Amino acid sequence: QVQLVESGGGMVQSGDSLKLSCAASGLTFSNYVMAWFRQAPGKARQFVGYINWKGTSTFYEDSVKGRFTISRDNAKNTVYLQMSSLTPEDTAVFYCAASSYYSGRSAADWDYWGQGTQVTVSS
Repeated sequence: QVQLVESGGGMVQSGDSLKLSCAASGLTFSNYVMAWFRQAPGKARQFVGYINWKGTSTFYEDSVKGRFTISRDNAKNTVYLQMSSLTPEDTAVFYCAASSYYSGRSAADWDYWGQGTQVTVSS
């Protein structure tokens, strides 16, 4: 049974940094591309970025480029999302997702999901 468990969310102020983690189990982690999504209240789930199997390639949605960094530690079965220069517009539930290969930025393209962790940025 595949499980993805996010942690590290919380309430921060505008300009702060925060690092999220997603611990995976029940799968061969190094065989999966990992992604982060976010969902703000009343909005659709939005792609944030992804990282390839070895952690040698990443891709980010335009609004987070230069502020967010995705990394992974295959020995720990964990993917990370380092966020900096946070703004209130980043307030959302953040989800990690896994897929055996990258096939797109739609939530439907990803096979496994965590339960999400709330990030709230106050001005």
